[in-house]
Amino acid sequence: MLPTQSSGPGTFAHFDLRRVKSPCYVVDEEKIRYNLQILRDIGDRSGARVLLALKAFSMWSLAGLIEEYLDGCCASGLWEARLAREKNFVPLNKDKVLSTFSPAFREEEIEEIFLISDHLIFNSPHAFGLQHARKAGISTGLRINPELSMGLDPKYDPCAQNSRLGYPMSKLGTDELSGFQGLHFHTLCEQNFEPLLKTWQRIEQLLGGILYQFEWINLGGGHHCTRDDYDRDGLVELISRISQKYEVEVFLEPGEAVALDAGILVGEVLDIMDAEKKHALLDLSATCHAPDVIEAPYRPALLGEVPEGGYEYFLGGSSCLTADSFGCYRFPQELHRGERVAFLDQAHYTMVKTNTFNGVPLPSIALWNSKTDELKMIRQFNYEEFVKRLS
Repeated sequence: MLPTQSSGPGTFAHFDLRRVKSPCYVVDEEKIRYNLQILRDIGDRSGARVLLALKAFSMWSLAGLIEEYLDGCCASGLWEARLAREKNFVPLNKDKVLSTFSPAFREEEIEEIFLISDHLIFNSPHAFGLQHARKAGISTGLRINPELSMGLDPKYDPCAQNSRLGYPMSKLGTDELSGFQGLHFHTLCEQNFEPLLKTWQRIEQLLGGILYQFEWINLGGGHHCTRDDYDRDGLVELISRISQKYEVEVFLEPGEAVALDAGILVGEVLDIMDAEKKHALLDLSATCHAPDVIEAPYRPALLGEVPEGGYEYFLGGSSCLTADSFGCYRFPQELHRGERVAFLDQAHYTMVKTNTFNGVPLPSIALWNSKTDELKMIRQFNYEEFVKRLS
């Protein structure tokens, strides 16, 4: 089981959970701004262009705030690319970059992707659409797999053996890299600076002088550079060295780092059930509202939990899937029907991955400003959202 990346409740320790209707994601605008300021500082000091990875956090009601600090977005296909343009994450009339990557492109979508993307990154030197993109004058890049596995879990490790993501570096030669303006690698997942440094050292060792042919190099995502313990000075030094030595523009694609510790998922206890141990049954669902809890799996941190003693409960989801459980937690007092709970660090890879399996309602989305205490309800969902997904 992967560890939670939560650094604690932060300002949410002072948020009244009854201010929102349950279930609800609550995002702290000031924490998002704080993370963005760190990323902007990294870009300013290193010269890197910093792009939001929409796959992690696509809250378009904050597009204006994000666009104020970052240099654009990276998209994982046509729909994310359209979202970036249409919701003004990446306005057309500004010096911003929309970088689009997909493991493979659909023929009926590629023309539109050409029209709205600034960089188009391919998974192979033989990928469908590459020659067409070159004729269209798009700046193209090749995603490579450095074949240096640094991840904690093979499921989340793009460099795992036989990975479908990135062309194996052991198969690369001058011919395969010919014609590309850029080089891309995304090899990390929720990691500090050291794995990036080791990855770059391997790339530099194996590709050597070939790196001088590129106009830009994209270091991908997975950098937890808004964590307090991240070596940001080391990152700035590395980016500056790459940029100066190879005379390239360097890109970063943080996703989680934009929204790290910036959101909670609020739920309510619907009932208490006694089995071998006690279960608190929630109006939340790990399956539907926080799928990585089961997919990773990992145990999300909980507001107000105690490490030992107290009263122990399994927090169960509201679907009929047996595995729909957040895990076992300890509380300082007994739980009762109607009490509120909140899982921490739930702004990223949650709202973008929700589903309505089993007819479980989607949580509302609220925006809170921890500095002014202003609270806005951004979106509420109803039965129609469930029906529209069916036929």
